[in-house]
Amino acid sequence: MDNWTKEFNGAITICDEKGIIVYMNDKAIKTFENDGGEKLIGTGILDCHPEPSKTALKNLMDERKTNCYTIEKNGVKKLIYQTPSFSGGKYSGFIEFTVEIPFDFPHFIRK
Repeated sequence: MDNWTKEFNGAITICDEKGIIVYMNDKAIKTFENDGGEKLIGTGILDCHPEPSKTALKNLMDERKTNCYTIEKNGVKKLIYQTPSFSGGKYSGFIEFTVEIPFDFPHFIRK
């Protein structure tokens, strides 16, 4: 299977268990180009966040919890999904997905 994440139309950033960015797909590199883009790979994810976000992300990583919320920036609404990753049941790092969503995002209840 091809690496579907490379050209996925959402930003994917992955860090290892120490918080070092090990992967950014094309959208993440473009999204964060003013902050260094691809040069962010190999740097600490916590260094990319101001307070209080930095402390909140550190706590999520330490406690291995998932966090999900929406933001609006420059007239674009985005869903942010941050979650720990595991390999063989062992904590292996943290992943952040950022996907643009419509302002009137539909919600369905299925039975």
